Amino acid sequence: MQSTPFSRRSFLAAPALLSARNAAEVVQVAVVGTGNRGSFLLRHMLKVPDVKVVAVCDIIPERVEAAAKAVADAGGSARTWSDFRKMLDEQEEIDAVVLATPDYTHKDFDIAILEVGKHLYAEKPLATTPEDCRAVVTQAKKAKGIFAVGFQLRHDPNRNAGEKFIHGGGIGKVLMCHGIRHGGDLPRNIPWYFDKTKSGDIVIDQGIHILDLFTWAIGSHPARAMASGGTNLFINEPPGRTVMDNYNLIFEYPGGERVNFSHHYFDPPGFTGIRELVFGSEGAVDLPGGTWQPRQKRGAVKLDVPNAGQDSTYMAMASFIDDIRNNNRSPVNNADSALRSTLQAMMATKAIYERRIVTWEEVAG
Repeated sequence: MQSTPFSRRSFLAAPALLSARNAAEVVQVAVVGTGNRGSFLLRHMLKVPDVKVVAVCDIIPERVEAAAKAVADAGGSARTWSDFRKMLDEQEEIDAVVLATPDYTHKDFDIAILEVGKHLYAEKPLATTPEDCRAVVTQAKKAKGIFAVGFQLRHDPNRNAGEKFIHGGGIGKVLMCHGIRHGGDLPRNIPWYFDKTKSGDIVIDQGIHILDLFTWAIGSHPARAMASGGTNLFINEPPGRTVMDNYNLIFEYPGGERVNFSHHYFDPPGFTGIRELVFGSEGAVDLPGGTWQPRQKRGAVKLDVPNAGQDSTYMAMASFIDDIRNNNRSPVNNADSALRSTLQAMMATKAIYERRIVTWEEVAG
């Protein structure tokens, strides 16, 4: 599988407001999966201009009723559903779907929604196996609707500006990326998070966001992955846990670039947190900070950051709607970039489980 070139459009953050030439068109949206993540996406979608959330769907009655209330509190009205397929069959006015169901459902749900011609914003990862990831991408490429994937950090104003600066040659040749994601454990009230057969484990479900940013910065997929990880603190917590609580990764890329990434769940509050640093021949970028520093000078320089201060999830929702209005079939977080980043996370997971170096060809098919 070859790397897909990055388009100029992929560097641009979502506009805070929708394109004026299409502003009169109201996009009617359904939200499927209204738990922790889905309710967060819903709240931000309700803020996007000229959008109506007309349907909410979840198998848990309390969740779907809470989602309907959120729509009502925002001045709208949404039908409630427990079966998304029945919703798609019977509520014809739906233009687009936001999907935030558990990871192990993504492949089947994504394909079903794309098959009926709806636009789809689908939470990451694409799926939990390489074969299922490729099946989603195949359907997305032949679907009528726009397909965007929930890598919302691509829309964070600071990170997006940093990526644009990197790809514009601001730090010269990219040499290395260094990241950490250190914090507390996953929410204990979401059982499937702790079952690796349902979440794919924490690289695929969580660490994938930062790996996606690094692969975007480098501009190609990794060639080899080396990794080590396990469960050192939360052993059998909660009972039956099969996902890790820590890991360390090293990726090598075809051009000699490297990524190293540390992710664990036993960080004291505020002790380390999240870092995403990209180093080049002429300087380095702090992606979350929206700054860069020349290699030969002391002191960070603030980047030009359009839409500074906007929430990344709002920006992702606004961009999805803008892509629908303008028929942009290559969103910032598109099928090809999502496939590359999901397979990268699968490389790392395989390297951890099998205690060996894993190559791109082993997951790319």
